[in-house]
Amino acid sequence: MEKIILTALLMGLSVSGLHAQKPQIEPTFTEWHDLQTNAVNRFATHTDFFAFAPNDESAWKRNDRKASTNYLSLDGDWKFNWVEHANQRPTDFFRTDYDDSQWKTLHVPGIWEMNGYGDPVYVNVGFAWRGNFKNNPPEVPIQDNHVGSYRRTITIPDTWTGKQVIAHFGSVTSCIYLWVNGKFVGYSEDSKIGPEFDITKYLKKGKNQLAFQVFRWSDGSYCEDQDFWRLSGVARESYLYARDAKQHLDDIRITPDLVNDYKDGTLSINLHLTGNTKAFLVLEDTDNNLACKTVVTPDKAGQATALMELRNPKKWTAETPYLYNLYVHVEDAKTGKAIETIPLKVGFRKVEIKNSQVLVNGQPILFKGANRHEMDPDGGYLVTRERMIQDIQIMKRLNINAVRTCHYPDDPLWYDLCDEYGLYVIAEANQESHGFGYAKDAPSGTPLFAKQIMERNQHNVGTKFNHTSIVLWSLGNETCYSKNFDDAYNWIKSQDKSRPVQYERAEKEGYATDIFCPMYYPPKDCEAYSKDPNYTRPLIQCEYNHTMGNSGGNLKEYWDLIRKYPKFQGGFDWDFVDQGLHRTPHFDTSRTTKDYEQLAKEANVETEYTYGGDYNKHDPSDNNFNCNGIIGPDRQYNPHAYELAYEYQNIWAKPIDLKQGKIQVHNEYFFRNLNNYRMEWSLMDEGKVVKQGTIETLDIEPQQSATYTLPINGQDFDGEGLLNIDFKLKSAEPLMEAGQTVASMQMEVNPWQPMPKMEPVSTAKVKVSDNVKAGEVSFTSKDFEIVFSRQTGLLTRYEVNGRNLLGEGGTLKPNFWRAVTDNDMGANFQNRLAVWNNPKMDLKQVSVTPATRQLTAVYDMPDVAATLHLIYTVAQDGALHVSMEMQMKEGSKAPILPRFGVLMQLPYDMDQSTYYGRGPIENYSDRKYSQRIGLYEQTADEQFFPYMRPQETGTKSDIRWWKQTDNDKFGFKVYFDEAPFYASALHYNISDLDEGKEKHQRHSYQVPTSEYTNLTLDGYMMGVGGINSWGEEPLPQYQLPAVNRAIHFWIQPCK
Repeated sequence: MEKIILTALLMGLSVSGLHAQKPQIEPTFTEWHDLQTNAVNRFATHTDFFAFAPNDESAWKRNDRKASTNYLSLDGDWKFNWVEHANQRPTDFFRTDYDDSQWKTLHVPGIWEMNGYGDPVYVNVGFAWRGNFKNNPPEVPIQDNHVGSYRRTITIPDTWTGKQVIAHFGSVTSCIYLWVNGKFVGYSEDSKIGPEFDITKYLKKGKNQLAFQVFRWSDGSYCEDQDFWRLSGVARESYLYARDAKQHLDDIRITPDLVNDYKDGTLSINLHLTGNTKAFLVLEDTDNNLACKTVVTPDKAGQATALMELRNPKKWTAETPYLYNLYVHVEDAKTGKAIETIPLKVGFRKVEIKNSQVLVNGQPILFKGANRHEMDPDGGYLVTRERMIQDIQIMKRLNINAVRTCHYPDDPLWYDLCDEYGLYVIAEANQESHGFGYAKDAPSGTPLFAKQIMERNQHNVGTKFNHTSIVLWSLGNETCYSKNFDDAYNWIKSQDKSRPVQYERAEKEGYATDIFCPMYYPPKDCEAYSKDPNYTRPLIQCEYNHTMGNSGGNLKEYWDLIRKYPKFQGGFDWDFVDQGLHRTPHFDTSRTTKDYEQLAKEANVETEYTYGGDYNKHDPSDNNFNCNGIIGPDRQYNPHAYELAYEYQNIWAKPIDLKQGKIQVHNEYFFRNLNNYRMEWSLMDEGKVVKQGTIETLDIEPQQSATYTLPINGQDFDGEGLLNIDFKLKSAEPLMEAGQTVASMQMEVNPWQPMPKMEPVSTAKVKVSDNVKAGEVSFTSKDFEIVFSRQTGLLTRYEVNGRNLLGEGGTLKPNFWRAVTDNDMGANFQNRLAVWNNPKMDLKQVSVTPATRQLTAVYDMPDVAATLHLIYTVAQDGALHVSMEMQMKEGSKAPILPRFGVLMQLPYDMDQSTYYGRGPIENYSDRKYSQRIGLYEQTADEQFFPYMRPQETGTKSDIRWWKQTDNDKFGFKVYFDEAPFYASALHYNISDLDEGKEKHQRHSYQVPTSEYTNLTLDGYMMGVGGINSWGEEPLPQYQLPAVNRAIHFWIQPCK
């Protein structure tokens, strides 16, 4: 690459908090409940970087600060004291002669509650003391305000003599007081910034004592009311670092840009240096080839600016995350002596808004995003590097290209990894005051909170400025909109004109946002906004698709609109991972101990992931509302993850003329060719492969399409013909192995036809016995006996060759209810639709027609004002045809139905399912497109998904036929007459999975196993929804109005 221009200009550098505060000698201990005192003696805010000593070359080339002689870790065991109430805390523990011999130890970093000190508390809306303390800012509770006190002796290296020493504490919740050798150093709140303190003057040679104290709650907690576990302690790496006391880099900000029609790149670099120094800036590519270099000398105020330009550099995007290495070598301006080196990663990219769209490098993109809390099932707020990489790997595999740091700055390492692996980041400030509400007179909207809101945004921008992956700043979350946010917006714009800024509460027309970024906007409202020319801001939902429990419906409706309207550019799923915390449960001895119980899925009782309310009875709790993940706490996919991956995929195919084998492949990437992907295809006939092949070369440029002809013309089909297509990586890419499937789809070649009316295959005589006295009607031949109850009108025994297809005491009965999902409960369906939960069925008539081997039972359903007919027809070979017909009476006001079908209670060991339909992952009418129609085999246990809270699970849609057998292949096959159907087989009763009228503190491992394999066969099933989990219903097209309905199906015993 060629250097075009190298300039060095002197100009001012505006950095919030750059200048040191006037030292305060002693704490007043009012700091933790004073909204105007957010820090005492805290070190100036600066961007994330580490300065290496001149002899640390091997370390700075790897950017490994832990290998630097300027680094001393504070991680490890500390003496620790914990008290339950703030007024019980030790007040002189920082003295050097204090006796801590009776104290315990706690590892730093470490979360108190994850180590047995206090209980984790989960609150969505309202502060952590909700119900126990009346909000009265700046005051916070003393009662239950836990305080942790830490002490440790460290040894300062001799090589640090004469150097400035800074203490860095990673993410301390909620505030920190620091002492060194008995002397007060400083105070800080804003729990997600990594506070730093200059401790130079407090140190002595050799051993030194550090002591700090952390409060569970401070006035800053009023700004940290995020929807997550409320935990306390030190969550990130802590360390000391040393640097030359008189000559060093204080701060550096790098602004990349693209010019000349986005072809060439620039880096505008602002530096602040101390002392008589100069800085050599060296830019290298990933192969250590020099790209360009320059030198700058600061003015008297220490300010300097360099402009570096490159002709046609490699560009950074989430699809092509190319980073250059920028080395800042600070030297003595007079002697040329090397002082320190700062390694940085930079990428060339440009973000702007044009024509109501966010552009990256001149190209409008789609945000296929997710919200991600920093949460680990074992560490709480403490998330390891390995876990972060795992999260990014999962995001990549789910086609997620963007992440919002809800709702605070993350560990600096997270941004490094997003830079490296490629994710667009919305970087959010640590500001949420949801507990005050959104009214104009909410305290957070008054001048009382102006300083907090401003400083929290200054910390976010001031520390994270240099990360290429950050494409938008967010002012915070769920705090009433006010002038406080206008001021924060203006400050950011004065500091960074290269990135848009968003704030959800500014809504469509508020001043302090460049993006219309609503939460949980229904599809119809998204479309209305997208079509309205009066609204010119891009629409990117900051939260949508609330994946709580069995959810994730109607994602297709959103993405059909996103792909239709240019102004609608995507959204961020809520949220990435269930926030369950890990603990091993005690086996619930109240569960039944029948023999079949021992056959339960043992893995289901090995691990418990907790949610709100699991730890105590008195603290506030919002139950499992923190379990909305695309994936589980253990990072395993939740069922709806597959649908998100499907809608987010970047390669699509559609039929052009399948009779001639012609399809069109579209590259939805914005910056990369498809030449590292191959297309594998399979032609299926009734679920069996009849032809297959591979197209190795896909040379399709971004946002372009190409037509391919597959050799499938002239194929005859015995049944339904389907074309399966998979796009796979040809060679490995970071976090993605060769052969990884990145996109899939299925096309219909030959349509499915319902089964023809079955003709008897036997001429065996069937004896019909109507024993009124015994209350039974039986249909008997030499090979089978089918018995119905005259008291109930239901099937009670179905024997084939002497073996009963029904479990002991089991039956086949109408079924209108499903175990309520979290979304169902959010819509209050457990009450609103309760009439369908085992509605009263008054048997009015049982009639038998021996000539046609038919029994008809007629029921009045007064709860829903309907009449139900069950019509059974017995074939001569023992097959059973069932018709269930419901007629609503005139004037019926019955609500929508959860489902319309039957439940069969089978023997427990008849738990082997083979089916032809959508699978193998559970799917529903509004969440099914990721699951192909095919042949699948599953056990009943494999069909059960252990959601964080028990609920409906296991259903599959678009079933053509379903076979249920035991290990000896004894069982039956089901066909519906008219249309595909829904089915599932579980070892759990609906009533046991169901929560009833309100949520209880239950987990999937606590659900008792049924004595049956419960087979549900449904002609209709309501969608699961997904707009939100607190009122929105499934979209109208996925609801079941209470109208006349009927299903007709055959049960064919297996021979």
